[in-house]
Amino acid sequence: MQWVRDYKPDPLRNGRYRLALAITLGGNLLLAAGKAAAAYFSGSVAVFADAANSASDVLYSLLMVLGLWMAQRPPDLSHPQGHARFEPLVGLVVAASMAYAGFEAARQSILRLISGGVAIPIGLPLIVLLSSAGIKFGMFLAIRSLAEQVGSPALRITARDNLSDVLTSTAALVGVVGSNYLSPLLDPAAGILVALWIFRLVFSAGRENLGYLTGAGASAELRERIAALAASVPGVSEVHHTMAEYVGPKLVIDMHINVDGSLPLERAHEIAEQVAARVGELPDVDRVYVHVEPNGVY
Repeated sequence: MQWVRDYKPDPLRNGRYRLALAITLGGNLLLAAGKAAAAYFSGSVAVFADAANSASDVLYSLLMVLGLWMAQRPPDLSHPQGHARFEPLVGLVVAASMAYAGFEAARQSILRLISGGVAIPIGLPLIVLLSSAGIKFGMFLAIRSLAEQVGSPALRITARDNLSDVLTSTAALVGVVGSNYLSPLLDPAAGILVALWIFRLVFSAGRENLGYLTGAGASAELRERIAALAASVPGVSEVHHTMAEYVGPKLVIDMHINVDGSLPLERAHEIAEQVAARVGELPDVDRVYVHVEPNGVY
């Protein structure tokens, strides 16, 4: 008796995950340290907001290492379908970490705005923020590419967070420069803009990963494509029932097809296997269950 699903390890996929984690953790540690030093010596709350964001990035990087390691473990008796749901759980942790960074950035910026703001020395913040934007853009490109290769929602969110960090560093830079040449209030104003952008990303990331954890359905376009692929298999008369839901980051498909009722059982089984194989080739699909019924039965 087999109690767990079949599992074939994918060394290439696991290697891409490890590379993504190394890039994320190493880059965030470097940036958090540099921004914290720049915020301390310059007194800029816009830089402090960006440093808080990077500090939260370090925290979620560490949690990602643990969570994605769990998600890649093979099926066992405790999780017979595998551990894939740990991955969107990691995504929610990332979103929570981003939310805290946004809260802290907003709090510090509002306090500075109330106090009237100050002009911020340009030298060190300028160097750190420009470097940060460049490093984060490189991390965004690398992680986005790896996320597309492995189909990982956690890595997609991480890529988005890296892109948001490019924008927040740019906003902080505008605030620092503007505090000298336009108004001291531009520094805390930039910090508030940074916080609002972070909250926007938190909402998007949280909604996506909650969907993966709670069984959200596939898009209308993908549902139609699944049904069309199944119907294209020779011997399938009709596809009359299809359910596609996310169980973790990928879809589980449950479908009912009609075939000629006079076919031998062995041939009907072959048709079902061909349907499962064809639909299972879609990158968003994890597994497919096909129920065979004779024509006219629904």
